[in-house]
Amino acid sequence: MCIAGSVAASTVSIAQTTADDGILTLQFENDLFGHTDQHFTHGTRLGWMAPEKRVPQWVLDAASYVPIFDEKASKRVVFSLGQSIFTPDDITARDAIPGQRPYAGWTYLGIGLVSVASGHLDNLQLDIGIVGPHSLAEDVQTQWHKWFGFKDPEGWDNQLRDEPGFILTYERKWRRWEHFDLLGMGGDLTPHAGVSLGNILTQAAGGFTVRLGNDLARKYDYGPPRIRPSLPGSDYFTSSGGIGWCVFGGFEARGVLRNIFLDGNSFRDSVSVDKKPFVGDIQAGIAFIIGPTRLAYTHTWRSKEFETQDDTDQFGAISLSVAF
Repeated sequence: MCIAGSVAASTVSIAQTTADDGILTLQFENDLFGHTDQHFTHGTRLGWMAPEKRVPQWVLDAASYVPIFDEKASKRVVFSLGQSIFTPDDITARDAIPGQRPYAGWTYLGIGLVSVASGHLDNLQLDIGIVGPHSLAEDVQTQWHKWFGFKDPEGWDNQLRDEPGFILTYERKWRRWEHFDLLGMGGDLTPHAGVSLGNILTQAAGGFTVRLGNDLARKYDYGPPRIRPSLPGSDYFTSSGGIGWCVFGGFEARGVLRNIFLDGNSFRDSVSVDKKPFVGDIQAGIAFIIGPTRLAYTHTWRSKEFETQDDTDQFGAISLSVAF
């Protein structure tokens, strides 16, 4: 759940956000925050949400043919660059260990269209990239571990082979239950539903996020962004100035038809494990909005993703978004 507080803009002179601002977001996710070094072990993403007035006309024309988008809603284009890294339980073994998930990296470019209407947000996102040695995940993890004195990952020779891939994702989030009074605070419930299609990931998902606070209308967002698969947030946020903070919590259930990081390569033999068809996430975190800046930390607990997995997973995520 989320509790928020703020200092009014009249007291602290801090800039507001406007439709003319773009939003730059940097995300860092790592299982270091869960005191482990396995499975989804690291993710980074850099995103740029262009101002409303800089949405290309061809994008607006294309959106007009998509019935899920409200014609009257404000629209933003998002460009992103990201990488996710996955490893087995034991990174000291040189050979593949039966029953443990494969080493894998996924590096991608993304383009998305975000539509913000009264009470809901639609997000259509296409990520295109590569899995395998050319994702450079081995280089990133090896260098990271060298810098910080962690164990050397020895089994990258067993990683998934090079395979180009894509994920097309559509999500909708609703703002509900906004107006009530509890000790001078209000709250909202944000249900969401979505579907992803692609050789990298094919799944359907649904869940909710709960927030409770006294400044949710002036500090308007749909939660901090996350790296998929996860509970969705958004690069989008607005602020009428001042300082605010919040804590939040949520849940998501996913039905997974394909996950290349568990199922292995699509058209050639590779290391793989038997995935579970249903996965759940629980998350909790804290966020600060200071004028045009949002800083958030999210901690996620994830259920077992494959049949021979010994334990559930947990990891943390830091995101910083700046509007200018």
